[in-house]
Amino acid sequence: MAFPKQVRLVEMSPRDGLQNEPGPVIKTRIKTGLIDRLADCGLNHIESASFVSPKWVPQMGDAAEVMAGINRKPGVRYSVLTPNLKGFENALAAGVDEVAVFGAASESFSQKNINCSIAESLDRFAPVMEAANKAGIPVRGYVSTVLGCPYEGDIAPEQVAKVAKALADMGCYEISLGDTIGVGTPLKAKRMLEAVAAQVPVEKLAAHFHDTYGQALGNLYAVLEEGVAVIDASVAGLGGCPYAKGASGNVATEDVLYLLNGLGIATGVDLDKLVATGDWISRQLKRHNGSKVGQALGGNCA
Repeated sequence: MAFPKQVRLVEMSPRDGLQNEPGPVIKTRIKTGLIDRLADCGLNHIESASFVSPKWVPQMGDAAEVMAGINRKPGVRYSVLTPNLKGFENALAAGVDEVAVFGAASESFSQKNINCSIAESLDRFAPVMEAANKAGIPVRGYVSTVLGCPYEGDIAPEQVAKVAKALADMGCYEISLGDTIGVGTPLKAKRMLEAVAAQVPVEKLAAHFHDTYGQALGNLYAVLEEGVAVIDASVAGLGGCPYAKGASGNVATEDVLYLLNGLGIATGVDLDKLVATGDWISRQLKRHNGSKVGQALGGNCA
């Protein structure tokens, strides 16, 4: 299959990138500054916050303030993660454009991460889906551990397909397939995608690959060949899985964009502005810029 002519980049850094950031809670103005800068780069889908209990995710405790403080740009979708009905109601009050629910392909990961089985997690999403449908809010679904689990090891592609189909059947307009601990390789990524695409049209699938073992770009190339046209990424490679030792987190948006530009695939995103944004947030957080392209083209925060 030929590469897609255009790819939608879904920017994860304000939520997935910052939620596990160690140290003091990041100031709201830094989060809103990041989101506004990302929108100015041409990104039109930004996951901006997570409406979860601050007891469990302290960095996301100011989600309502973040949503109130951003300068909303026309044509940009500002989405948030909502794990339950209370989270959805709070997100709706904050005026979000889209919400997301989060499941797993691994029973062990589901139990350790959200303290329930896969089936129970899907049941929990039902009232969220119903409320979102009533409010006219689109819902995106995530499936984690699609290429491996820190507790179970390899995950059968058929199991991934089963969970993805369940989310699609519940009404999720798009399913993001996450290599949560970054253990996948290109052939495994292709085989997983083939199994899922037999149940859910590839047009409704997105790739969310972490770069723990340096395989994310290779894996993305492999699924681009299969027709995937939506990619989740995080500027400066921000983020990581707390359950994976040494996990280096999300693939950097700058690195993905450089790859897509080289393939002649349109995104509408300005690489120079994106590099500057990655450098800016790295400096704000006083951390190393995890993007190879960011290091090559911009400043590097030690």
